[in-house]
Amino acid sequence: MLVNRRTVRIEWADCDMAGIVFYPRYFEMFDTSTHHLFEKAGWKKRELIREFDIVGYPMVDTRGKFLVPSTAGDDIIIESQVTEFRKSSFDVIHKVFKPDPQGEVLAIEGFETRVWVAKHPDDPSRIKSRPIPEEVIRRLSAG
Repeated sequence: MLVNRRTVRIEWADCDMAGIVFYPRYFEMFDTSTHHLFEKAGWKKRELIREFDIVGYPMVDTRGKFLVPSTAGDDIIIESQVTEFRKSSFDVIHKVFKPDPQGEVLAIEGFETRVWVAKHPDDPSRIKSRPIPEEVIRRLSAG
């Protein structure tokens, strides 16, 4: 599968009173990382929406496994990839690494399930899942 890696600087505003990243901030970083993965596959989000006439790919399930905390000033590396495709949904895993003198330490694993959606054909104020196009699967599956 296609993998995207990006470095993120932890800012003071990302942290809670204990001085570590407030966990919902990671989910914002994961959401952005999914968009970066699609960009690596060749589509900025607005281009994807226009080309495939969709509303987007909203998250319907998410969770995280927090192993090592991060604090303001840390640089983390977020590695993202799709791990499974179904008819209209797909799973993304995000691995967060912290640089260490002996390499990189796995700090977090984040998991998302997203659904490919468009406007509902009978009611444009609603959304409806749609099969993921083969071209999207092909590009995100390329390694």
